[in-house]
Amino acid sequence: MELETQNSKLKTRYEAVIGLEVHAQLLTKSKIFCGCSTAFGAPPNSHTCPVCLGMPGALPVLNKRVVEFAIKSALALGCDIAPSSRFHRKNYFYPDMPKNYQISQYELPLAQRGTVAFPVGGVLTSIRIHRLHLEEDVGKLLHAGTLQVADSSLVDFNRSGVPLMEIVSEPDIRSPEQAGEYLRQLRAILVYLEVCDGNMDEGSLRCDANVSLRLTGREELGVKAEVKNMNSFKGVQKALAYEIQRQTRILEEGGRIVQETRLWDADQELTLPMRSKEHAHDYRYFLEPDLVPLVISSQWIDEIRATLPELPQQRRDRFAREYGIPDYDAAVLTVSRPLADYYEEVAQASHEPKLASNWVMVELLGLLNKDGRGIIDSPIPPAELTALLTLLLSGTISGKIAKTVFEQMYQTGKSAELIVKEQGLTQISNQDELLQIVEEVLAKHPGPVADYRKGKVQSLTFLVGMVMKSSRGKANPRVVGELLLTRLKGEEPGGDG
Repeated sequence: MELETQNSKLKTRYEAVIGLEVHAQLLTKSKIFCGCSTAFGAPPNSHTCPVCLGMPGALPVLNKRVVEFAIKSALALGCDIAPSSRFHRKNYFYPDMPKNYQISQYELPLAQRGTVAFPVGGVLTSIRIHRLHLEEDVGKLLHAGTLQVADSSLVDFNRSGVPLMEIVSEPDIRSPEQAGEYLRQLRAILVYLEVCDGNMDEGSLRCDANVSLRLTGREELGVKAEVKNMNSFKGVQKALAYEIQRQTRILEEGGRIVQETRLWDADQELTLPMRSKEHAHDYRYFLEPDLVPLVISSQWIDEIRATLPELPQQRRDRFAREYGIPDYDAAVLTVSRPLADYYEEVAQASHEPKLASNWVMVELLGLLNKDGRGIIDSPIPPAELTALLTLLLSGTISGKIAKTVFEQMYQTGKSAELIVKEQGLTQISNQDELLQIVEEVLAKHPGPVADYRKGKVQSLTFLVGMVMKSSRGKANPRVVGELLLTRLKGEEPGGDG
């Protein structure tokens, strides 16, 4: 109890100030300044050319589709788009960077001043976007050994020159949970726009975090540390939580925070020092002499704005409003456009949006997640799930049978109607046929019958279950319940008592 009180005091004494730098790989077929493929998983150094390898005399040519995707993203985030922006050379040495400089945008970015708004704990939170700019990715180092000590390192330049869009937030984030939700919302927007696949495992979406602490109520910012190497939402939250605890401990012991870059070690769940943190002037920025200014007309912006889809928050609000489903359901079902499209097709065709929501969220996503598959790989098309729900709603099959049929549909690709026909799974609703089963169950279980007549109403559930078991799940539960109540009251089915 004393330890909990002490931790609570520390939490209220210090306030975390967090800003995120998100790098999104744009879904173009070719790289930002050359025609090499951006496809993931190719043999090392097979998607390279003199331009992305930085060979002397090779000249970059800007990919128009890259700019289009960045403008679309900026519009969705409510950013101001600069009519003219410039590329710079960001100079630093790293083994996976062939030119020893990176072409990026510095003092004249493509867009600024946007917002990502989302609810956290029922409270609407807005995180401001400081800037959105374009740059080329560098290569990838492959280390043999541990994160701390590499026995050897290899470099793959396939990723060198892949188009990146960096989205830098203002330091408005105050907790790891808020950071995780901001990242989820931002990813959802980019995936909806189809400008980024959001695959953090493959590095399509990467996040660096700047973290500092200050005394609660103070305006002055503390010394920040940058945390890298986070490749999941949970990883971001765990890394930030650890870094906040680390800095708190140092300050409480009278120490000083060092401005540095730290790596998140997911195995040990701690951050490790990597290098001292650079300042902007350390990169010796200067204008890229081989690229002209990027001029964007208002007409082009308007043309791109006309192509914007319904965004995640808009679709969440509409699903909750039009289909009457809970906010939680709407949030889950709109994580991606394909999933939202799938659900909406089933909801509209079945005319039962809440039932459709339950089946998509629980049954379908449960199996897909277990197999590591996405909704676009679902072996059950929306029309086939709708057909299954139609059989359920019409009383042709019971809920228990529907789940059995669903699993077989998933495994075999067969239609619900065919499975029901082949296995004779049609629900029994005929009273005479069911009454025979009911009489047998009552005769076999005199104890629960007596308990019910003494006022123990829970016994009815047991008896219904026994009838369903005897009918191998084919009995109509509603009719079974009615027949049991009638017989337990000593009445004849269909009579007046």
